[in-house]
Amino acid sequence: MTHWMDEEAGPVVRPYALIGGRTRSSGDTLDLVAIVTSTRSVPPGGFIPGPEQERILAMVTTPTSVADVASDLNLPLGVVKVLLGDLKDHKLISIGRASASERILKEVINGLRAL
Repeated sequence: MTHWMDEEAGPVVRPYALIGGRTRSSGDTLDLVAIVTSTRSVPPGGFIPGPEQERILAMVTTPTSVADVASDLNLPLGVVKVLLGDLKDHKLISIGRASASERILKEVINGLRAL
C-alpha cells in the first residue's frame, strides 16, 4: 500500500482523489452490514484495480461487511462505497444480504445513530 502521508502536513492526497472526484457509483446502495466477497475473477481487460481496491480484494477473500472494509481501510464510507461499486461493476466482488443476526446488528446501529 502506498502511504500518502507527510509527517507535518498530514494526508497529502484527499480521499476523493482516490475515486477521481466521484461521489456516486453503483455502490451507493450498499448497506453497512452488506457482506462483500471476492469472486476471485480476473479483472476484465482495461480495468486495473488501484492499491486500495487491491487491498479490498485481499480482504474479502472471506466474507466481510462493508463497515469492516471501511474500518480496515481507514477511509470514509462514501469513498469505500465508490471503490466497492467499481469492483462490483467489474464483477470482482459479490454483495450478499445480511443474515438475520446481522439484520439485528443493523437495527442496533441505526438506533445508536438516532441517539
